[in-house]
Amino acid sequence: MKILKNVLPKAAIIFLIFTVLCGVVYTGAVTGIAQLFFHDNANGSIIEVDGKKYGCELLGQQYTDEAHMWGRIMNIDVSTYKDKNGKTLMYAAPSNLSPASEEYKELVAKRIEILRAANPDMEETAIPVDLVTSSGSGLDPHISPAAAEYQVARIAKANQMTEDDVRTIIKKCTDGRFLGLLGEETVNVLEVNLMLDGILK
Repeated sequence: MKILKNVLPKAAIIFLIFTVLCGVVYTGAVTGIAQLFFHDNANGSIIEVDGKKYGCELLGQQYTDEAHMWGRIMNIDVSTYKDKNGKTLMYAAPSNLSPASEEYKELVAKRIEILRAANPDMEETAIPVDLVTSSGSGLDPHISPAAAEYQVARIAKANQMTEDDVRTIIKKCTDGRFLGLLGEETVNVLEVNLMLDGILK
């Protein structure tokens, strides 16, 4: 009992000290630094213009019309989850289909057919693989420059623009390799489409 009386007060003091340090001081410092130096990232990388939010630059949005750039296949499920009010919640996840499965082959073949029909000017030009496959997250906001180039003619015609104007927009929305060495160049589909709509400059 004597040992407990000596140990418990010290343990309680140490517990309080670490609670304040780790739960208040550290958390407050990290949050403050993030808001000061990485404000956009810390708040969800939301694209906001004139007070209106158009989406997160890190999450893909599905476009299927002629006037906009198409992204990767999105694995969206709106039938599994509902909130407490019965409203449907969107859920995205990676595909569990094996590349060797017939279902996967049919999915890719269907996507190729749709892309060929939507981009007749490309005729037999090879379709970039990222336009017929999904990403690990199922919500990848980026495509390759080759996938963007594949759609230039269609987008230009639908928006009554020159192909060079569309390429200029794509270039503005292209991210280079990390440190100039790692990874590949990527094009942010949402940013391109917001620029095509005149929302982003």
